[in-house]
Amino acid sequence: MIDSKKALLLEMITGKNRGLLATPGDKAAILSALTQLEEFNPNPRPLEVPQLLEGNWRLLYTSSDELLGIGRFPLLELGQIYQCIRVADRKVYNIAEVQSLPLLEGLVSVAAEFEPVSEKRVNVKFNRFIIGSQRFIGYQSPNSLISDIEKGKKFIAIDFSLQARDQKGWLDITYLDEDLRIGRGNVGSVFVLTKVI
Repeated sequence: MIDSKKALLLEMITGKNRGLLATPGDKAAILSALTQLEEFNPNPRPLEVPQLLEGNWRLLYTSSDELLGIGRFPLLELGQIYQCIRVADRKVYNIAEVQSLPLLEGLVSVAAEFEPVSEKRVNVKFNRFIIGSQRFIGYQSPNSLISDIEKGKKFIAIDFSLQARDQKGWLDITYLDEDLRIGRGNVGSVFVLTKVI
């Protein structure tokens, strides 16, 4: 049952460019399939299985206008989007690769920390925002960027602290298995991600 519901959801989001190409009808159908899969969550207390949460996750689908909006700028094409979770440090890194004209590939990244507040909800506090050229940042991969951030490196980019702004949110982890995670955010957005590392 769970495998068929998971396969159906993955089939429905294929070809939707993470949601950019989803029609209102697609979105409603995807949300329905997603809700049905959540009912069979094999880990209803996802924070108690940190080994599954830990790692780098690639976004397959979202309803977040904030994320999808990056891909709506002229001459910009949204590349891969990652959410990298470091459970022991209670940190999360959102990294969006942006394609543009040759040699003008960009990067948008937000570093945050999270605090568990229930068996499936985490509060998120955003700490640092980085946007700039992948070349000037020296971007190779999510892991290399995270390593540079952790070392306190300042980038040749728009790079500033968000701590004074006290920007917060929350995320419910509503489905988690070895390679798929579903989350629902505080502004009503849904996120479907697959583990890559």
